[in-house]
Amino acid sequence: METMTVERTIDAPIDDVFAWLTTTTNYTSSPLVLRCRLARRGEGAAYGTGAVRNHLWLIGWFRERITHYDPPYATEYVVERSLPPSRHELGRMTFTETDGGTHVRWITRAEIPVPLLGPFLTRHFARPVITRTFGNILKSADRALAARPSGAGR
Repeated sequence: METMTVERTIDAPIDDVFAWLTTTTNYTSSPLVLRCRLARRGEGAAYGTGAVRNHLWLIGWFRERITHYDPPYATEYVVERSLPPSRHELGRMTFTETDGGTHVRWITRAEIPVPLLGPFLTRHFARPVITRTFGNILKSADRALAARPSGAGR
């Protein structure tokens, strides 16, 4: 398993950052993310615990289930199915208020389950694509939230 971490401080209040980043239809702002949709609403919130979301990236399709939802501080998910197949132990975003806005830490732990080549493919193909995409999404959140007044769109 490969652990991948991307961090960024976004110039916006924690509630706004959490709302933007847990609404995964926003992820299509990254050029590597083609489509995102909510397949099943979660408990108490659209993207709350139990929610199921489908993502189509240039590298594949992912069906994710939200396993933890603690607004505005954390959300966790697991990839239940994917094409091509992958193994996924953890996806977590944590949100911390700072003087400069909100610090986001996005961690995922995954691998490509191919005998012998899996670790190489995970480290040299999946890791760069995933971390770049996460970085693009965080950058898009920063741009989108800096362009609107606090609390807008909630």
